[in-house]
Order: sequence, then structure tokens, then C-alpha cells
Amino acid sequence: MYYPARFEPAEEGGYVVTFRDIPESITQGDTFKEAMKMAREVLVLGIECYFDAHKHVPVPSELQADECLVELPVSVWAKVLLLNEMIAAKVGPSELARRMHTRPQEANRIIDLGHATKIDTLSRALAALGKRLEISVA
Repeated sequence: MYYPARFEPAEEGGYVVTFRDIPESITQGDTFKEAMKMAREVLVLGIECYFDAHKHVPVPSELQADECLVELPVSVWAKVLLLNEMIAAKVGPSELARRMHTRPQEANRIIDLGHATKIDTLSRALAALGKRLEISVA
């Protein structure tokens, strides 16, 4: 998944990067390449704020002419989809654990961006919410 970002020339040189959809994510780099690398990192950090607050993560909006796309790791995107479905269904980690027939600690790890979670586990978590994870190649 990709989020649109604006790379604006900074007064002191380099680029300032901002995201319309994730306004918490702002960074800067001396070159475009460095700014893109920093943008990928700060995008995940900004999304982590939504996880910490247990708030719906905005999905990417349409790319505008003055923006570039910044890739969000697939593992993070799958967790974003899960968190958003949990919030929509008003299901917390304890209830998710109950529905998955697992321990609450396991459910907490599933929605922790810092924890590596197998795609099959994410699929099972979504299934516990009545959803199906689909993967495609474009």
C-alpha cells in the first residue's frame, strides 16, 4: 500500500515531507533519496500513534499532481486493516482473543506494529471479525 506525500524543497536545502492522510508524519532529508527513506520510516511511526490511541487509521487518498507515493510495508498495512476492522466492530484485544480462542497477550501482539506477525495469523484475526484477507498482485 502507498500513501501520497508532498516533498517540498526546504529553505536550508533538501526536502520536507508531509502526508495529508497521516499529518503526524513529518520528516526531512538532505536529498530526495534520503527524504524518501525517512518518509517510509516516519509513515510507520505516524501510523503507530493511531495504534497507541486505538483510533481508526486513515486510508490513503488519491494521489495529487504535486505528490509522490510512499510505500507502507505490507505487514503494517495488514495490521492497519485489522485495527480498522476492530474499531468498526467495537472489538478490543480481549474480545479478539476470545473470538480467536487464544490468550489476550497473543491478540495484543497481533496489533503491535513492532511485533512480527505471520500473515496467516492476521488472516485468522480478520476471520474472527467476519472478514477475509485477500492478496493480489498488480
